[in-house]
Amino acid sequence: MMFGEFYKPSAIMDYPVGGVKSLVEVLCTGLQKHGGELRLRTPIEEILVEDGRAVGVLTAKGHEVRASSVICNLSAWDMVKLLPSKIAKSSWCQDRSEMPPTKSFMHLHVGFDATGLEMQKLQPHYICLKDWQRGVEAEENAVLISIPSVEDSTLAPDGCGVLHAYTPATEPWERWQHLDRKSDEYKALKDQRAEYLWKQLERVIPDIRQRTKVQRIGTPLTHQRFLRRHQGSYGPRIKAGEAEFPGASTPLPGLVLCGDSCFPGIGVPAVAGSGLLAAHATGLKTLEPQLKELERLFK
Repeated sequence: MMFGEFYKPSAIMDYPVGGVKSLVEVLCTGLQKHGGELRLRTPIEEILVEDGRAVGVLTAKGHEVRASSVICNLSAWDMVKLLPSKIAKSSWCQDRSEMPPTKSFMHLHVGFDATGLEMQKLQPHYICLKDWQRGVEAEENAVLISIPSVEDSTLAPDGCGVLHAYTPATEPWERWQHLDRKSDEYKALKDQRAEYLWKQLERVIPDIRQRTKVQRIGTPLTHQRFLRRHQGSYGPRIKAGEAEFPGASTPLPGLVLCGDSCFPGIGVPAVAGSGLLAAHATGLKTLEPQLKELERLFK
């Protein structure tokens, strides 16, 4: 079979030294430095509302956490599920829950033996596109490949490398939604759907399967489970010029939103921007100090 275009973006990429976890660690340090508390593995069961105002959250284990403002970064559909039924039926909640979701992903994470492989000749990022006419939204037409260990050798043991190949939100949820993650049917479908990713990886590293030491396949169910995402989606499917992402503020006092269901939209930079807007929307007048800090850092 003939494949279409194969792109090698510039080797100058914004990979953080130490991997993405280094960014998370810095954020956690900043949170704790300013008196914040981080609670991991603490699913939220409900957003508490009293006298028409959001006053905190109820955890899945029955613990109440009270606050002057609740900032929620869940997807629009998951956020609505946490609100009392009367509020969830309001027009602004319905508008959010009716936003169409994007499709989900297939992921392939690989740890591989780099012995004899000229890593310096590899690019940190590749885009494989089979047919321009079908576009990046078509199923089994586009694959993105990241090899961060090309830029940062500390991300893998000596003589090894790591990579991530994935489809850009083209995997339909309907194919997976009724499957049991522990079933043989699910495992077989995982292997079947990952085959296209393997074929694209072989265009970069022909013997990648023989070099593989560790592999993990992610599906829409994986995305839903670990990221608590509605249908394992990437976010709302809002087309420029046809609709707008809603802002951080809500008609419910005390509840502020951020994340990929809010303006500016989907993607890490946009979501980071939504966090800045959410901080400002709480009325704590944090925007000006944050801008001054950014100016200081980038002088």
